[in-house]
Amino acid sequence: MPAVAPTASPRPDIQRAKTFLAEHPDIATVDVLLPDLSGVVRGKRLGREQLTSVFEQGAAFPASVFCTDVTGDSVSASGLVWETGDADYPCWPVPGTLVPVPWTGRPSAQVLLTMTEPDGTPFFADPRVVLQRVAEGYRARGLTPVVALELEFYLIDRLRDDHAPPIPAVSPVTGARQATTQVYGLDELDDFEAVLDGIANACRLQGIPAMTASAEYAPGQFEINLTHEADPVAAADHAVLLKRAVKGVARANGMNATFMAKPFSEETGNGLHVHVSVLDAEGRNIFADPAGAFHGTPALAHAVGGLASTMNECMALFAPTANAYRRIRPEAYVPLSACWGYNNRTCAFRVPAGPIEATRIEHRVAGADANPYLATAAILAAMLHGIETKAEAPPPVDGNAYESQTPTVPKTWAEALDLFQESPFIGDWLGADFRHVFHAVKEAERRDFEAEVTPLEWRWYLNTA
Repeated sequence: MPAVAPTASPRPDIQRAKTFLAEHPDIATVDVLLPDLSGVVRGKRLGREQLTSVFEQGAAFPASVFCTDVTGDSVSASGLVWETGDADYPCWPVPGTLVPVPWTGRPSAQVLLTMTEPDGTPFFADPRVVLQRVAEGYRARGLTPVVALELEFYLIDRLRDDHAPPIPAVSPVTGARQATTQVYGLDELDDFEAVLDGIANACRLQGIPAMTASAEYAPGQFEINLTHEADPVAAADHAVLLKRAVKGVARANGMNATFMAKPFSEETGNGLHVHVSVLDAEGRNIFADPAGAFHGTPALAHAVGGLASTMNECMALFAPTANAYRRIRPEAYVPLSACWGYNNRTCAFRVPAGPIEATRIEHRVAGADANPYLATAAILAAMLHGIETKAEAPPPVDGNAYESQTPTVPKTWAEALDLFQESPFIGDWLGADFRHVFHAVKEAERRDFEAEVTPLEWRWYLNTA
């Protein structure tokens, strides 16, 4: 049985808005936030006096906000522009997301929105609704997915020429740029203590459950882990808001943050790792072996089987940009095939070491430029599909998967989009209408990207052709 259509979202509590304004009399503006298909946070900036009306009547946005490419252009082939008259739809505050914004120059706040049809039913092309659809499928079966997301990013210099590559940011402490890789280095955390402390403070104020920060595998690269949530939609909300907080705090400290999948040719890329376990109606982890063995249960193997059999169809969601395919290369902690293993970071799906009761799958395929809602929806749908169909997992891999596995992931954005568009799995679990809109937007974006003549082509071919 595929995923279940989400039920109508409850109207927000108007008293929450009134209480918030009373508790924050200095707040001057409120940003209402609506993440698009690419994960770009779009929205409006309102005066504080308009906040209560947003809670009472909703905020109006056209459906075409969900058919914009990364440049902000609407893609008419999506069917969400002219066919609807570019009509407005109501967008409602997501409970628990009305919070102060600590990195702006004047006191301000923000609240996350989700779009509905005029009758209150969730709007099919809202990425948050796509994930709700899959989460409802778990609930209908008496299951609860427990999800945690990890995001990698670079701190980069704000000042650069448009055609120049990015460079790591200057440390406010040392006045120098990091030039070496010191994974898990504490000095690297100290070098950017003000930024990382600012991110931690923003997370506390905004209720984002950030757990740890660590230096990663390249100069200026960091990772922040979010805690495990029994509500996968809330977990993805937190990831979207974390990205906004990281970028905002970085700007306030005179630098930029990027979640681009591969900003540097010779350095490691930025990943989005998603950890998932599943609880039954009694709260038991269905992946944890009751006998205490590390290898897990048949349900875990079936979930892996579902992930493996659908991975290539979902790659357009895990790698949604042209740049994302530059990240997929050997020995870069990026999977090249649908393999899995125990405590093995060279695999696409890792069962991390730890207490048996916490047995889970870490999905290591997506880049940090993936939309957290859509990546999580694809992962959860694939796992539930595998459990339901008793999909067979391939043998687990010991040692270096790059040596023992033949690369099978789509090699190009075009190939990934073709597989996505032709996938019955995507249509059944994420919605055929959503599949059409996403494919139309990304295919138009791909064509525009590939039509661009690059400076490298001028350097190589202008005088040699």
